[in-house]
Amino acid sequence: MQKYLYLILISFSLTSCYTYQRKKQVVEPLENGQESAKKTVNGTAASAKDATADVKSKKAQQTVNEQIPVPINVQNELQPTKNYKIKVDGRAYKVIVDKWEGDSLVAHPISKPEKILKFHKNQINAETIAEKRFSKPLSDILTVVTYAGIGVGVWMLLR
Repeated sequence: MQKYLYLILISFSLTSCYTYQRKKQVVEPLENGQESAKKTVNGTAASAKDATADVKSKKAQQTVNEQIPVPINVQNELQPTKNYKIKVDGRAYKVIVDKWEGDSLVAHPISKPEKILKFHKNQINAETIAEKRFSKPLSDILTVVTYAGIGVGVWMLLR
């Protein structure tokens, strides 16, 4: 029983609250879809209820079919002195960005700071860029579990 307790305590002490998270992509609807929805509202002589029902059904179809993701600018996304997990030509790297030299990214791996990597901006897969950030939900879970473990430990000692 004590082995498992020690194993659990060690695993919680080694757990990091920092995780690699992708930024949410901004999705914009096409302008043609918005214009056609406005035309249906203004151009019909039907009652207001029919017009709103028609617009809602068309908007639902448009949101599924006609939304395009905004392209990500890699140079704006990768800022110097921050940790990122990037995918370059099918291979994943955890790097700290040093600087941009024209269209090339100069970075070094987290595990080997003396090694310098250079990537062209077209080699980097923009959809898989993940920044290392503090995870509040993970921190809250670890805090609750730690307090519960301390409470159980105190209860067992007093019993």
